[in-house]
Amino acid sequence: MSAQSLRARVRSEMIEEIKAAARRRLAVDGANLSLRGVARDMGIVASALYRYFPSRDDLLTALIMEAYRALAAEAEAADAKLPDADLRGRWMAVCSAVRDWALAHPAEYGLLYGSPVPGYNAPEDTVAPAAAVVFRLVAIAHSGVRTLSPPPLSSALPAPVHADLRRLIEQQSSDLPEDVLDRVFIAWTQLFGLLNFEIFGRLSGVVDARSDYFAHHMNAMADLVGLP
Repeated sequence: MSAQSLRARVRSEMIEEIKAAARRRLAVDGANLSLRGVARDMGIVASALYRYFPSRDDLLTALIMEAYRALAAEAEAADAKLPDADLRGRWMAVCSAVRDWALAHPAEYGLLYGSPVPGYNAPEDTVAPAAAVVFRLVAIAHSGVRTLSPPPLSSALPAPVHADLRRLIEQQSSDLPEDVLDRVFIAWTQLFGLLNFEIFGRLSGVVDARSDYFAHHMNAMADLVGLP
């Protein structure tokens, strides 16, 4: 192994150690992360970390990107286990995989979907990974768009919202109807809204049958989208 390759390997291993220490710190302090705290946990001086992450925001971004990708990978793997034609099965599998990941990684989930970190502005690079789950749900609806039978809604899609949805559809070079995308987005906000209530204790003393409650709501969202 060349000296350059060895340095690259050592650097990569150090970056992974820093991120692991930061994830442990998240479990204690939440998103109130500091490089000094991470360095202290690792038994090194804070200045040593700046060679790998120039600022706290750089470290936060690395953790956020990693968490989004891990969540997306779980959703994708769950979807891939079922036949393409099993739309509702795929939908429920993806939603359940998202919940399982959130329950197994509450600190990382909190970093993604909890209160915004003061002073942190997520870079553009985080946008696509953040949208991976909802576009997985969109793909499920799109793959069976001709078989969807959504129930009627009492209110029409407002024109400004219609324009937003049309823009997104065009950006994806898709032919998905705006009203279908709207329903998937309603389901998306319900999915993460319900998870926030569960992860952050809002269901405590209210709903004990959490798994059944979650499955009931995600089936209701599948009904809303019109999945057979």
